Amino acid sequence: VTLLAFRCCTRTLQLSTRLSCSAPTGEEKPRPSMLRHLTSKIKATGPITVAEYMREALTNPVTGYYVRNDMLGPDGDFITSPEISQIFGELLGVWTLSEWMAAGRPKRLQLVELGPGKGSLAGDVLRVFSQLRSVVGGASVSLHLVEVSPVLSRLQAQNLTGSRNREADGEDQLVYRRGETAAGVPVSWYRRLEDVPSGFSIFLAHEFFDALPIHTFQRTQRGWREVMVDVDPEKTERLRFVLAPSPTPASTTLVQPDERRGHVEVCAEGGVVVQQLARRIVEDGGAALIADYGHDGTKTDTFRGFKGHRLHDVLSAPGSADLTADVDFSFLRRMAGGGVACVGPVTQRTFLKNMGIDARLQVLLRSCSDASAREQLLAGYDLLTGRSQMGERFHFFGLLHRSRLAEPTRPGGLKLEGKRSAAPLPVAGFTELSFS
Repeated sequence: VTLLAFRCCTRTLQLSTRLSCSAPTGEEKPRPSMLRHLTSKIKATGPITVAEYMREALTNPVTGYYVRNDMLGPDGDFITSPEISQIFGELLGVWTLSEWMAAGRPKRLQLVELGPGKGSLAGDVLRVFSQLRSVVGGASVSLHLVEVSPVLSRLQAQNLTGSRNREADGEDQLVYRRGETAAGVPVSWYRRLEDVPSGFSIFLAHEFFDALPIHTFQRTQRGWREVMVDVDPEKTERLRFVLAPSPTPASTTLVQPDERRGHVEVCAEGGVVVQQLARRIVEDGGAALIADYGHDGTKTDTFRGFKGHRLHDVLSAPGSADLTADVDFSFLRRMAGGGVACVGPVTQRTFLKNMGIDARLQVLLRSCSDASAREQLLAGYDLLTGRSQMGERFHFFGLLHRSRLAEPTRPGGLKLEGKRSAAPLPVAGFTELSFS
């Protein structure tokens, strides 16, 4: 999830500051139901992990932020790249087709998006498929959306299928909504990745991993201790951070033995998702493209909140603000294992330029005579690629089937002196391509 002002890591508070912080006095009062729920749970069982706090605040089925709100767009709390410019989604559509072609053009192509926002990215990708119908040929294309928010799933259905969709009869159905685009592409909605049917798939996860719950740990003289969320004893309507007095199951299993940082955030749930993606790619073929704020195992305290496009105290008004943490791509690489090939991370600027965003922008500008539309295209380009904007803060990371990068084997018994064996096709976006 993203902020229009681009969530730079301005929250550099050390843990000592965090442990003593509570909601500012001038803040609006938290939603009573969510705060009451959290304080009751803490009083009954003791302090909860940051991961549990995030999970409750964001996805609680009754009062969770993602369940109750339409948080996207100018009137929401953040705006994502697909809402900024159509070029972003178009280039990801080209990337999807590139990997499908590199896999030998399987007869079935499942496009799977995790956390699809308003459906803008999926819509742009499918438009590319339609424009390149001669390339797609007779392949059977289907769209599969993994979405926990009822509010957003209805918005996605409206944007992608209009009135051509219906909800499942029972809440226990794995596919809780089905529809069809105007071009006839079937669309299905799921609450969990594991419910998506097996088969060759290209997975897109744009601003998905940064919203998954994190565990946070602090190095102390007694070893690693997990940061917990507790009720402030002096003001029981407020929450505060505390350190666990002794090791927790998470602190003994999630922190690497050679870890050198003093403060660490680990997204165990993200690791599970990546393992699922890797297993599916190994078994069924395909690829996954992950785009998010992140780092390669270097950052420490990135947990922050956003509300109304502004930084928001993470413990204030739980359930009313977006909570996020930068993605640790080194952790995702480790969790993916050796069964798949990992590429990246590379900056969004590098990825989009490698994909040909400059050439695409020029094509659009030449066909656009409206001055305001041209300004909008140029502004969107700057937001997506500018070094001080999303260009350097966002990163792309890919999972590929190992055969994708394997050197082709030469047929036995043939004399091929003087002839070079064919190299694997370059991975679009992660390799600088020549368009001459």
